[in-house]
Amino acid sequence: MGAPALLDVDWDDVTRLERGEHSDPHGLLGWHDAGGRAVVRAWRPGAVALRVLTGGSAVEMTPIGAGGLFAADIGDSGDGAGAGNGVGNGAGGGAYRLQADYAGGPEGHVTLTFDDPYRFWPTVSDFDLHLFGAGRHHELWRALGAHHRTHKGVDGVSFAVWAPNARAVRLAGDWNFWDGYALPMRALGSSGVWELFVPGLPVGSRYKFEVLTRQGWRLHKADPLARATEMPPASASVVEQSTYLWGDAGWLAGRAGADWLQRPVSIYEVHLGSWRRLPEDGNRPLTYRELADELPAYVEAMGFTHVELLPVSEHPFGGSWGYQVSAYFAPTARYGSPDDFRALVDAFHQRGIGVVVDWVPGHFPRDEWALVHFDGTALYEHDDPRRAAHPEWGTLEFNFGRHEVRSFLISSARYWLDELHVDGLRVDAVASMLYLDYGRQEGEWVGNEFGGREDTDAVSFLQELNEVVHAAHPGVMMVAEESTSWPAVSRPAYLGGLGFGFKWNMGWMHDTLEYFAKDPIYRRYHQQDLTFGLLYAFFENFILPLSHDEVVHGKGSLLDKMPGDRWQKAANLRALLAWMWAHPGKQLLFMGGEFGQSAEWHHDRSLDWHLLQYPEHHGVSELVKALNTAYRAEPALWERDFAGEGFRWIDLGDVDGNVLSFLRFSADGDRVLACVANLAPVVRSAYRVGLPRPGGWREVLNTDAACFAGSGAGNAGWVEAEAVGWHGEAWSAELTLPPLGVLWLVPG
Repeated sequence: MGAPALLDVDWDDVTRLERGEHSDPHGLLGWHDAGGRAVVRAWRPGAVALRVLTGGSAVEMTPIGAGGLFAADIGDSGDGAGAGNGVGNGAGGGAYRLQADYAGGPEGHVTLTFDDPYRFWPTVSDFDLHLFGAGRHHELWRALGAHHRTHKGVDGVSFAVWAPNARAVRLAGDWNFWDGYALPMRALGSSGVWELFVPGLPVGSRYKFEVLTRQGWRLHKADPLARATEMPPASASVVEQSTYLWGDAGWLAGRAGADWLQRPVSIYEVHLGSWRRLPEDGNRPLTYRELADELPAYVEAMGFTHVELLPVSEHPFGGSWGYQVSAYFAPTARYGSPDDFRALVDAFHQRGIGVVVDWVPGHFPRDEWALVHFDGTALYEHDDPRRAAHPEWGTLEFNFGRHEVRSFLISSARYWLDELHVDGLRVDAVASMLYLDYGRQEGEWVGNEFGGREDTDAVSFLQELNEVVHAAHPGVMMVAEESTSWPAVSRPAYLGGLGFGFKWNMGWMHDTLEYFAKDPIYRRYHQQDLTFGLLYAFFENFILPLSHDEVVHGKGSLLDKMPGDRWQKAANLRALLAWMWAHPGKQLLFMGGEFGQSAEWHHDRSLDWHLLQYPEHHGVSELVKALNTAYRAEPALWERDFAGEGFRWIDLGDVDGNVLSFLRFSADGDRVLACVANLAPVVRSAYRVGLPRPGGWREVLNTDAACFAGSGAGNAGWVEAEAVGWHGEAWSAELTLPPLGVLWLVPG
């Protein structure tokens, strides 16, 4: 009696299903009302027999066509089964399971019992879809991607992906031999989102999406919202569910009230894969858990307040150092699982150290399994190659004007802050985002709506990003690596700025290294390299970076840049670091610089820790510890970093002597520190320096001290300021200035 109901199908639907082109498989499959009868249709290619298990009975299903479609009439649709059509997609109906027989096995067949993916309602809400399409979904990882969950009483994994121009999307994974033919996904209206709940899948399952394009191509794509991935060079996404128990509630509560503009910030920049390696174990890098045992303790011992990690988002090519990202929500699997990464962040927080990560929203690589032409069209990137192709890095630039792309990127930023507890993002390559002609010649770029070179979409995106992040997480640090003179990068968006809290001072870095690289005999002609930066030092909230970019690609290490013999190189480096720590602005130092790494950094090689056995390298290390200790104890060095009232030159005119001196003041003006630098390789005795207060001044730092492997020249820790006017001050003191040395003095 069920034959007419079983055959009540649209045969075009069946053909599309069998050809793998169906965009609404739930409209055909699952539990349906067919002429007053409750009919279950199931799609199980390869099965030789199929049964519906419901109400304690098993109903044999009838093959429909030859491709793997089965159907069974299981009774009157009004008998309380509750058949439904799930917002037009055919989902719903009563609970049932399927039992399939497959040929093979020791008894000639294999029988499997399972829940039908096509009896479930969508797991993505209409509100999520609305926010996503409007560009206002800032927690997109909660809706899209893969989620292990209990749905209508059944454990499984829900999958959702944005592919608006695809003809069909199927789900392939390690559980179905990477053949998605049996798991077509449904399109959720006009949102461009495809969804499927697969019962029974465990955490750790690997998967990709099979995307059928309008041109008929089949693309195998990793999940853009994946929160875990395979170890590169494998590229599948992995179903992740965190079980990590955080222990940093106290740190997060304290961070919420932090104003880092007026607090000490001393940042240690780290590439996790090359900080320390294990030569006894194939020279492998440390895992996140091993790093958690060693790196936070080291950073604490050195006195840094923050660590900044080169990008740890998953990336296919290690030689990109993480700056060509393929998974914007997943910590790289190179060093462990996402929970292992959480343990590393937590370990830093337990020691009172903030964690900033480099984040790369400007561009992405062209690996065919990742974001590029995700659904066969320019989806995340611009369609116009003059806007899409990054001319310098061979990558593709995001389309910041597309609502869904903005939701994706801002959600990525929020994910690292919300779910992985990082304390800030350093946004890479902001200049390449701001200028339409960045790296392009005339005729290779398209002007904005006003004919200008500014990318107005990128500007509004960055403003929205910073507003959203600061509203959700007060106290986090948003840092721009912006290498031009774009105005108000670190000013609020409501004042016309980009909304960042800080900006890297690339000009200071370039000028300062140019000066210190000069032989001291020529420095008299270049003193403006050290003084020019003070003309604009208070226009932005600057971080002074001696970063990884300065010790690669033939540039040599910081130590190698310094002139002179071995002793002079170390003395110059110590002077550079003390000058930097006293200068207005927060400071950042790339790993290896803290002990005078001799060789240029390489991402596949460990730092040369053995150098610490040598006095000059141990001396640099001890100096950095002393710098951080004195810096954190002296409010004059950080309370007014971004106000001109916190700085005053003593003397910047002694170009023949290579001597410069300045003062730093605390917010209340009560604390003052004098920094005096003798950047010539000779001792200067009885050198008079003007000081703003009488009495004794304590020498809190001398880079030439014997404990730093210096010559020991100095002032025995103390000088007296006399009532002798000098350098415009009412008092002054005669100092012994050590060679290639920097002194810090505070009133005793």
